[in-house]
Amino acid sequence: MALSTLDWSFVIGFFIISLGIGIWTAKWGNKDASDYFTAGGKMPWWLLGVSMVATTFSTDTPNLVTDIVRQNGVSGNWAWWAFLLTGMLTVFIYARLWKKSGVVTDVEFYELRYSGKIARFLRGFRAIYLGLLFNVMIMATVSLAAIKIGGVLLGLSPLQTVVIAGTVTVIYSSLGGLKGVLITDFVQFFLSIGGAIIAAVVSLQHPKVGGLSNLLKHENVIDKLDLFPSFSNPEIFITILLIPLLVQWWSVWYPGAEPGGGGYIAQRMFAAKNEDHSIKAVLFFNAAHYALRPWPWIIVALCSLVVFPDLESFRTAFPNAGSIINHDMGYPAMLTFIPSGLLGLVVTSLIAAYMSTISTHLNWGASYIVNDFYKRFAKPDATQKEMLNVGRIITVLLMVLTMIFALLLDNALGAFQILLQIGAGTGLIFILRWFWWRINAASEMAAMIISFLVAIYFGVFHKMLGFEPLASWMELVIGVGITTVGWIIVAYTSQPTSMEVMISFINKVSPGGPGWTKIINKAKADGLQLTEPSGPWKVPIGILCMIAGTIGIYSFLMGTGLFIYGRYLNAIILMGVTIVSVMVLKRFWSRLS
Repeated sequence: MALSTLDWSFVIGFFIISLGIGIWTAKWGNKDASDYFTAGGKMPWWLLGVSMVATTFSTDTPNLVTDIVRQNGVSGNWAWWAFLLTGMLTVFIYARLWKKSGVVTDVEFYELRYSGKIARFLRGFRAIYLGLLFNVMIMATVSLAAIKIGGVLLGLSPLQTVVIAGTVTVIYSSLGGLKGVLITDFVQFFLSIGGAIIAAVVSLQHPKVGGLSNLLKHENVIDKLDLFPSFSNPEIFITILLIPLLVQWWSVWYPGAEPGGGGYIAQRMFAAKNEDHSIKAVLFFNAAHYALRPWPWIIVALCSLVVFPDLESFRTAFPNAGSIINHDMGYPAMLTFIPSGLLGLVVTSLIAAYMSTISTHLNWGASYIVNDFYKRFAKPDATQKEMLNVGRIITVLLMVLTMIFALLLDNALGAFQILLQIGAGTGLIFILRWFWWRINAASEMAAMIISFLVAIYFGVFHKMLGFEPLASWMELVIGVGITTVGWIIVAYTSQPTSMEVMISFINKVSPGGPGWTKIINKAKADGLQLTEPSGPWKVPIGILCMIAGTIGIYSFLMGTGLFIYGRYLNAIILMGVTIVSVMVLKRFWSRLS
């Protein structure tokens, strides 16, 4: 689909702005590695929160939501809506702790919390695994979605797509560091949201759709509108709603929704001015990510069911699409109906979504490799300037590897799915390691190994041995059970973290709680210097805030959907629940400070 001169002016203008921000922050904002990877730890909550939202709106996100809606209906989104519980737990319990830890990256935490050679190994291994291998594969999948959109909307080849978008992204990311990423994300956030709204409005105006009221009555759509899966189909109900809400959110390590916080979400917490700004940033992110953003994507997905009711209709409309035909193509297919001018804005918004995600992953991955491998193991005496230069070189190398893997992703996809499951079942240990002295480096290592072996078994050997395939939720529950039992046994039978390290951790972070009582009593008996937390333990009140915040955001999300559906009374009731939840949250907020 050809873009007009006006359309291209939006795209090129955005590229120029992004490069300008990178050059400006390189000149005025990056004096050392701390500035480059944490923006000096002086960023306001609103900039950090907006950046988190922009980062999690990657090029493949609307495609994923479209795929879910077309196959499982609106209720299928509970597969990712359930991660709100993880996010709110991070807001009210872990955001404060991460900021107090004073680390540059979340893998640096291993040597803050654990002791011995195994703690050093975990830090170095996770730095390379997450920062290089895992990170490149994540960016390659995002680039694959960009390749699909570039092919459908712009007629670009896969190589042209990744080279053009990747080159601009790596230039401003390598120059500007995290501060440049944050400022660019601020621009990209509004572009992305605006583009999604335009796409929804234009999709509703398609002649076959005929507006919102006709859409909601269409035979292809009417059975996709339920906000919750039906009890009449236990398999769907268990898979889509029950397991995500009861098990998945706390047991699965997922980028952007790590139990206990982590990854690029933690990186933004480290960049906050103080603990209060850290909490507010993550709260804004979760509210915007789950309550405000999904419905424009869902509307486009529902419209695609009318215009392209099945895969064959995609093949007819896009005969040259070849192997990329799938239900996730519904979103870019609907964008082809956007008129010139507006099309440029929407294409720019998708480019912005791609660049915000990739730039964050580039800086995040480079921070691991430089801070937790190069500085820690390769050259401990490296200066700040040297680390800054190495960070820029690593950023470029990560982008080059991403381009290569994106072009080969069809062959690497199976291996990536196995790699992605390495964290399944490890979530509970990330939640408890702050509050229970028994958890040590050996138990974390055991959780990683066991979960990986379970994933390999179900992915490869279960069928080879002649067993009947299990439902995905059963594999998850079995994997979580085996992994949890395994690491708990190791925690009780292996050498605990040294008393010196545990006391240092308590003095610095003040986690509190009954899980540290034995260590605190022993420290007192031995006459060790110990700074006990002042005031009551904050976790119980944090859990109350988590519940109130979760209810409020879910009520707003569901209430918005009911307004769209025209069920105004129920929508007003849910909005009332949101208001009450905010009032409760406001009442308890001061007790967290």
